[in-house]
Amino acid sequence: MRAADAGLMLCLECHQLNRVEKETCTQHCTRCGAPVYPRRPGSIGKTWALLLTAALLYLPANLLPIMTVRSLGDGTPDTIMSGVITLAQHGMLPIAAVVFVASILVPTFKLVGIALLLFSVQRRQPMSARQRVLMFRFIEWIGRWSMLDIFVIAILVAIVNFGSLASVEAGLGAVAFSSVVILTMLAAITFDPRLIWDNTELTSKHE
Repeated sequence: MRAADAGLMLCLECHQLNRVEKETCTQHCTRCGAPVYPRRPGSIGKTWALLLTAALLYLPANLLPIMTVRSLGDGTPDTIMSGVITLAQHGMLPIAAVVFVASILVPTFKLVGIALLLFSVQRRQPMSARQRVLMFRFIEWIGRWSMLDIFVIAILVAIVNFGSLASVEAGLGAVAFSSVVILTMLAAITFDPRLIWDNTELTSKHE
């Protein structure tokens, strides 16, 4: 049974359970006074908008240089993939693997995972609620590893600052990559997980 079936609504601000008052159109939380809704208004549309914007920025994030390391005035810009290849060629395979997973696989998994979750909920595809919940929790869990490249660049810029001897400059790829990470995080936040349970009965009939 869902909370909505029992006449209850969850406040997304303080997580207080409120009983549905049918005589009022707009209801407020009894604890904090915030508006409460059976489902977050416009959740699917907002999540799709953020997700599509992140998908568009994903291309320049991987094609544009993410940073340039200059030594004695000379340096070549590196994209995420070329940086992974350079690390592997220098024998730093574990670091190359971590950067590849955090910068290539994790954003891809998040984009594809959120898209599948939205499509299955919106189109009422035959996917069990358990599968959707596990996918949503996995998306939230892997999101914390998405900013690894940006942390590395920030540390390098702060440490490697020797004027004309050596310098590290962040490229436009870093801006695009940061935007992808932020947008996918916002997409996961704007998605209302309660939508997962709305077509559970229909899914069980298909099974």
